[in-house]
Amino acid sequence: MVSTSDFKKGRKILFQNEPYMVIDFVHVKPGKGGAFVRTKMKNLITGLMREETFRSGEKFPDPGLEYKDMQYLYEDGNLYHFMDLESYEQFAFNKNQVEEALELLKEQETYNIVYFQDKPIAVNPPMFIELKVVEAPPGVRGNTAQGAATKPITLESGLTLQAPLFIEEGDIVKIDTRTNEYIERVNK
Repeated sequence: MVSTSDFKKGRKILFQNEPYMVIDFVHVKPGKGGAFVRTKMKNLITGLMREETFRSGEKFPDPGLEYKDMQYLYEDGNLYHFMDLESYEQFAFNKNQVEEALELLKEQETYNIVYFQDKPIAVNPPMFIELKVVEAPPGVRGNTAQGAATKPITLESGLTLQAPLFIEEGDIVKIDTRTNEYIERVNK
């Protein structure tokens, strides 16, 4: 059981028979009456945000989420095919299930699949991923007083982000998947 006093960002709870992740919370102790916790949560199945207020000390069951590592194989229409690395069984996920990692999908890369009651509900990318640059306009150094000159680049997965001017088409770059930010150029 998870108590409201155990809440922290990223904590997962079972609320109204669905798994939720705590996005933000505030403990409030008014002058009169009992303390309560104002919470902002995300439904892990639908992706919808919800704000709720709970009495302090209220308890929730653990959602019993399971995690499996699977390798991304290919896209076929609106289906995304993954292979379980232990059983070599193949699974097809729809666009809603891979939405969090859609712009970070790379064939032959390993992703973490979240299961709730033996059904896959989400695909989580690895913390860092290396992707090839497919489009990078020439870097023009202009009014950059601070020296932090960047330009937009497009990666093989379709993701567009800001990178330093020296990045060119064909380069392989390392990306932080939590923030979708450029980390470094990788020499291969």
